[in-house]
Amino acid sequence: MTTQSYFVHPSAIVDEGAQIGKGTKIWHFAHIMSHSQIGEDCILGQNVFVAAQVTLGNRVKVQNNVSIYEGVDIEDDVFLGPSMVFTNVINPRSAVNRKQEFMRTHVQKGATIGANATIVCGITIGKYAFIGAGAVVTKHVPNYALVAGNPARQTGWMSEAGGKLIFDGHGIAACPITGAAYHISQGEVSRL
Repeated sequence: MTTQSYFVHPSAIVDEGAQIGKGTKIWHFAHIMSHSQIGEDCILGQNVFVAAQVTLGNRVKVQNNVSIYEGVDIEDDVFLGPSMVFTNVINPRSAVNRKQEFMRTHVQKGATIGANATIVCGITIGKYAFIGAGAVVTKHVPNYALVAGNPARQTGWMSEAGGKLIFDGHGIAACPITGAAYHISQGEVSRL
């Protein structure tokens, strides 16, 4: 007798061929399609959909009512807020089949995407970037950037712990949560 190393609520559907990592929890009415890969210790909330060919890293938290379509790749430690939206075709039409035109969207390690945000396909969300609730993201987001609005515009920088970074005249900032130091040079932030 084999024991399953992850949890699936009885109302959820996990298609044969989906790969689910140890310690992952899949909740009410979720649907995970075959040929998708979900890492370890992920949490997929109510009514989450994961399409075929989608990859989620480890410790990804997907809140209720999120659909992750083919063409989207999510790295480790990403947070996807309630009802946020990914697209995968730039010019969809019901009567025109554009499955060969899916554009890749890449969400890098530690990024947060707030509730009801929309991510237009074909972009990269940088490491530890923070997308505000309701933002409409139409272009690449740098590592550690804080973006908000419609269309989304950068309004600041965020630390890995989710604290707003305020840089001094020497380009140095300390995370207000952990005290970790960061440096900015030529519009790029790095942790010291």
